[in-house]
Amino acid sequence: QVQLVESGGGLVQAGGSLRLSCAASGSIFSIGAMGWYRQAPGKQRELVTTITSGGSTNYADSVKGRFTISRDNAKNTVYLQMNSLKPEDTAVYYCNAKDVRVRVYTPKYDYWGQGTQVTVSS
Repeated sequence: QVQLVESGGGLVQAGGSLRLSCAASGSIFSIGAMGWYRQAPGKQRELVTTITSGGSTNYADSVKGRFTISRDNAKNTVYLQMNSLKPEDTAVYYCNAKDVRVRVYTPKYDYWGQGTQVTVSS
């Protein structure tokens, strides 16, 4: 069974920084893209950033220049460094792993973490 476990959320003042981590555990052969999404109260879940297994990244316009995604393929872990945080960044942040295979030639599945709360005070 594959699980994604997030950590690093919390409360920070505007202008501050936080670093989120997400580790995929279980029997894993390969993972495609990994990424972070967020959902604020009363809003739909939205993409924050993604990174492919080769290291190509994609960011939402709202976080470009402030957030940085990185990945350690050997540890099946993805990180999100969040700088210059704003109150509008307050949300539950979810980790996502796409095209996960537990063995070669087996079906691919997507997985989500349980979410970690990020609260930015003004």
